[in-house]
Amino acid sequence: MLEAFNLQKSYNHKTSVLHVLRGVSLKVKGGDFLSIVGPSGAGKSTLLHILGGLDRPSEGKVVLDNEEIYALNDRERANLRNRKIGFVFQFYHLLPEFSALENVILPSLIRGDMANRKEAEGRGHLLLEKVGLKARVTHRPHELSGGEQQRVAIARALVNDPGIIFCDEPTGNLDSQSGKEVIELLSQLNKKNGQTLVIVTHDEKIAALSAKTVHMEDGRLLN
Repeated sequence: MLEAFNLQKSYNHKTSVLHVLRGVSLKVKGGDFLSIVGPSGAGKSTLLHILGGLDRPSEGKVVLDNEEIYALNDRERANLRNRKIGFVFQFYHLLPEFSALENVILPSLIRGDMANRKEAEGRGHLLLEKVGLKARVTHRPHELSGGEQQRVAIARALVNDPGIIFCDEPTGNLDSQSGKEVIELLSQLNKKNGQTLVIVTHDEKIAALSAKTVHMEDGRLLN
């Protein structure tokens, strides 16, 4: 499904060069639940953003469903992300003036499904029920707990039925119990629905719930 070849990322800083990724290659198969673990500053989030088409590598390439994503122009890559990729971040990035349902269906509306808004809303209701928020459909983010907001973000990531979901420290802003519930929810999505997941975390206890784990340090994968 997804393959990365010799990814390198560096930044010029005054008289020095900061190397964040140093030749990372990675393969993700459909239905995988892969965790990328390592200390802060290892390059995990940079790798995830490059895999998901959010940040261009200095060298190397990323192929998703036989399509080299950095050979596309910005508009084409944005369309690919909207159709095939879902994202869940540490900070939920919900729009505060929108209800939970409106936040969930936003990617569908961006895709151009305004004519099918009722259909999008129907899917949004089903997804919110799936993540345990059937009674929170009309609530705005400030009326939800951190764990509930992250569940809304997960439902939003699922709304366009993406082939793969990238999660960047999805429990990093949650208490331990809420974090455990969110990871268990993601694990259920993988086991029951075959959803492909790639999760970045510094917590190896969380990674233990995933089927595969790779370790990252100093911009390199160790295994």
